[in-house]
Amino acid sequence: MILQSIKMALKSIKTNKLRSFLTMLGIIIGVFALVVLVSLVSGATSSITDSISGIGNDLISVNLFDWGEGTYRMSLKEVSALPEELEHVALVAPAAQGTVEAKTRMKGAGIQIYGTTAAYAEIQGYKMKYGRFLMNPDCENHTNVVVLNHETAIQFFGRDNCVGEYLKLDGRDYKVIGVIDSGKEQQSMMSMLLGGGMYTVYVPYTSLIRLVSNVKLSVDQFYASAVDGDTKAAQSELNDYLTEIYGDEDMFYIFSQSEISDAMDKVTSTLSLLLGGIAGISLLVGGIGIMNIMLVSVTERTKEIGIRKAIGAQPSAIRLQFLIEAMTLSIVGCIIGIIFSWIVIEIINIIGNVSFGLSIPVIIVSVLFSSGVGVLFGLYPAHKASKMKPIDALRFS
Repeated sequence: MILQSIKMALKSIKTNKLRSFLTMLGIIIGVFALVVLVSLVSGATSSITDSISGIGNDLISVNLFDWGEGTYRMSLKEVSALPEELEHVALVAPAAQGTVEAKTRMKGAGIQIYGTTAAYAEIQGYKMKYGRFLMNPDCENHTNVVVLNHETAIQFFGRDNCVGEYLKLDGRDYKVIGVIDSGKEQQSMMSMLLGGGMYTVYVPYTSLIRLVSNVKLSVDQFYASAVDGDTKAAQSELNDYLTEIYGDEDMFYIFSQSEISDAMDKVTSTLSLLLGGIAGISLLVGGIGIMNIMLVSVTERTKEIGIRKAIGAQPSAIRLQFLIEAMTLSIVGCIIGIIFSWIVIEIINIIGNVSFGLSIPVIIVSVLFSSGVGVLFGLYPAHKASKMKPIDALRFS
């Protein structure tokens, strides 16, 4: 009986194509909006999450504030010794920055310069394309050596393999010892917020002191990584250690990039729910359209209902038939909406050179929700048809 009802519903849709399409339009638009919007949000979220993961979720940034005379300042030696004192801290690298004038025979321009130590590259996840990164002896001996990012090498030397060449920084010669792989260089979120430019170089922390006047041996910022990626434990340990030193949590600020991932998850979840709610309203509007057309259908088929009841059809059979017809309309509209969604997402992928895909969980939710809408808004017309009296139905004209 169910199979027969489905066949009758499909035949009715085929017979009244335009009316059926207009009836399903609300469902089509609702499903289209739900699938496309949520799939795009999921795709964008995945891309952002991958970028954040590439930076490294175990990266911790610590800023120490200077409140004037009498403020305790950690020395370079104290900061470098933190991994030996703290169980959950794997690596630590101080970081200071400034802007200097860089010059070669090809080019002269202002660039962003970072002073740090050997551990910085590992903490940030940098990979070297040529040469090496800074080493501890470079910092201990105040060596005039420099590591370039890929863009700086190309612009100032005309090629990326410029190891052994010299770059003038504020008039002083610095030997190029390495070039960072452009595909692997990932600046931390804090570095980006502090204004890291396209042209970036790295020198030993002790060498930067001689280049930039406001950089001192006392450290006001450093980066750390956690043992086994346990960022929360490392962050808590650093917080306790610095609170003991300074006696006040307002004297420092600790930030971990895992907080960005957590915030992104909350934002995207809320956005997905919001978009899903908007699309859900469209589906409900489509359900009202289905109820309206089903009431028209009940009126048009009053004699058919009277004949079926006269020959013994039970009210439950009549009710089931109209419920299945309403649900079939809804599901067919859902399928059309999913097909349109797939076409639009493929167009977006081609035009935008991205790789968004349909979200399978959203498709499943769309089908279930559409079926539910069909049943919900088909109940009243089905109930009305099942309660008709055979004599009154047969007299209807």
